[in-house]
This record gives sequence, C-alpha cells and structure tokens, in this order.
Amino acid sequence: MDWYESVFELIDMRSFSNLWFWIILAVMWSSTSHWVLGVPWDMVMRARKGDSEQRVHDLEAMVRINTNRILLIAEESGLLLAASSCFLLTMLALLGFVYGNEFSQAVFLLAFPMSIIGLLSIATSHAIRRDGLQGEPLFRMMHKHRVLTQVVGVISIFITAMWGMLQNMTIGALG
Repeated sequence: MDWYESVFELIDMRSFSNLWFWIILAVMWSSTSHWVLGVPWDMVMRARKGDSEQRVHDLEAMVRINTNRILLIAEESGLLLAASSCFLLTMLALLGFVYGNEFSQAVFLLAFPMSIIGLLSIATSHAIRRDGLQGEPLFRMMHKHRVLTQVVGVISIFITAMWGMLQNMTIGALG
C-alpha cells in the first residue's frame, strides 16, 4: 500500500459518511441563522430590549450598511451572479444526481439552500430600504428573515440527512 492509498483510507473521501461534512453543515446553518443580513442576532436582541437608544441606533446603522451592500452587489453584478450560480448549481446537480458523483451531491445540498437564503436576503434588504424600516418594524422584519432562514435550514438539514443515509445504506450494502 502506498502513501496515497493510506491517506485516502485514513480520510474517508465519501462525503456523506465523512464527519467533516456534517460538521460543515451544522456550522454553516448555525452561522447563517446567527448572522441575519450580516448583523449578529444578539445585537438585534439587545437593541430590541430598548434599554439603550445607542444600541438601536447602532443596529439601524449596521442594517443600513449591510442592506446597501447587499443591494449594491445585486444591482451591479446580479445578472452575472445569477448566471454563474445557475450554471454551477446545474452542473453540480447533473454531476451529482445524474452521473452519481457523491461529492457533487454533497456540495449541491450545501449550495442550493444557501442560494435560496441569498435570494431571501436580497428581498428582505429591498423591503427594508423601500419601506425605510426603523425601530420595531425593523426588528419584526429581521425576526421574520431569521425564522425563514431557520425554516430553510431545517428543511435542508432534513433532506441532506435523508439523502446521506440513503447513500450510506446503498453504498454500504454494495461494499
């Protein structure tokens, strides 16, 4: 057995049976749920308590900065991002689910829900800017965005876990 074989035997390169894949999935959704439009959720909760006018002002400023940043990216290079994202997701879906490449399946199951979150972030940013949300309406919008993000995350984790178990049982039965 050469060095190359022993490394690949030690590090399981199959995605769904690899502990690192599941750690990445958990960290990705934990971070996505915590950072709402680029603003940490604890900052939203402290501002919502209302015990400091400065916290509310800081939150509104941070939301405005991140909202403008998200919308600027969408306006400046939205078409290019949409085309390249669709190409990448289609390529991963075809390689993964038509040609049976497990790594492509795993990356698709990570990337596709995040593209939904990206679209949701653009829509939420647009609504915040259009309506000029501040104070309690801004808190409600941020909460709604976080809940929708968590719903997408729960569905994504469920589908990924079911698909991963199916792959592990199928490949385990063959091996």
